[in-house]
Amino acid sequence: MDTTVTMKPGTPAIADDKRWSAVEKRDRAADGRFVLAVTTTGIYCRPSCPARHAKRENVLFFGDVEAAERAGFRPCKRCQPKGDSLAERQSRAVAAACREIERAIDEGEPEPRLGALAAQAGLSRFHFHRLFRETTGVTPKSYAAGRRDSLARHGLERGDSVTTAIYAAGYSSSSRFYEGSTSRLGMRPSDYRAGGPGTEIRFAVGECSLGAFLVAATEKGVCAIMLADAPEPLVAALEDRFPKARLVGGDADFEALVAQVVGLIEAPGQKSDLPLDLRGTAFQQQVWRALTAIPPGTTASYSEIARRIGAPKAVRAVAQACAANPAAIAVPCHRVVRSDGALSGYAWGIERKRELLRRESAE
Repeated sequence: MDTTVTMKPGTPAIADDKRWSAVEKRDRAADGRFVLAVTTTGIYCRPSCPARHAKRENVLFFGDVEAAERAGFRPCKRCQPKGDSLAERQSRAVAAACREIERAIDEGEPEPRLGALAAQAGLSRFHFHRLFRETTGVTPKSYAAGRRDSLARHGLERGDSVTTAIYAAGYSSSSRFYEGSTSRLGMRPSDYRAGGPGTEIRFAVGECSLGAFLVAATEKGVCAIMLADAPEPLVAALEDRFPKARLVGGDADFEALVAQVVGLIEAPGQKSDLPLDLRGTAFQQQVWRALTAIPPGTTASYSEIARRIGAPKAVRAVAQACAANPAAIAVPCHRVVRSDGALSGYAWGIERKRELLRRESAE
């Protein structure tokens, strides 16, 4: 039976080689922007449809499903172009799982089991676990642990006793929380609760070619490198983070460290061997390590970083981790750009980002 479709008048197709390129790549980002129709089968599909590609001469492009159907084409049963895309359905499934984990932890219940979360999403345990990690950058178990840590931090910041904060966050025993608590909080829980009393943070502010800068360090290493137009907001930000820490000026050794930072600002392409004491979630630490692997004078997109850390769908989370980077230049988040190469947001100002990249390319 001949299924070739004869175009109805008044429904012109779109001729565009860029769209064909997206189809060849099965680019999910193109879903919703247009559909392709195959004249020999009478079917229209999403650009990401997994079916074997038709010959280019048999393919037409339409701006939406309505235009394709007005031309006499019917929807593909495999990619279902009239409904939500597979990526959208999977994203909703992961978001629902995140909400269920958060609800359970917040209400003091045991974290949901992997099998239950997978069943809720209508997927196998293996497929769901892989999808969750690809989307969020962490496993369901790590996501739950992160939620507990967040609740514990908030409790300590409210002034709750350490014991109250630990058990309210869902830890079954204090020993489980204390394991690695110093690396997560940057200090003992009792010190964190009190705003860091007794914690000594050396710091210095100064001027450089990019404006004002602040360098702060614990006994372990540099914990902050910040840039701004004036020094006052930088000092205020450090004080807000540790209101009861002992902020002290630097000695000769610290001045040498500051000189290294200034040198890094003025020549950002040089290799950094600064000792660092950066506190963040496991996912943030992953992203920051990936940033330090970007060669000077080059850039990487947020999606490329997401793929490098094994979480290709966690592009937004990667961008958030870049924004939370506490050590400008040393962790080169200025080397991360949008997929089209355009510069995006930078915590210390887009013009500083542009200038840092210019300096690296000139070195």
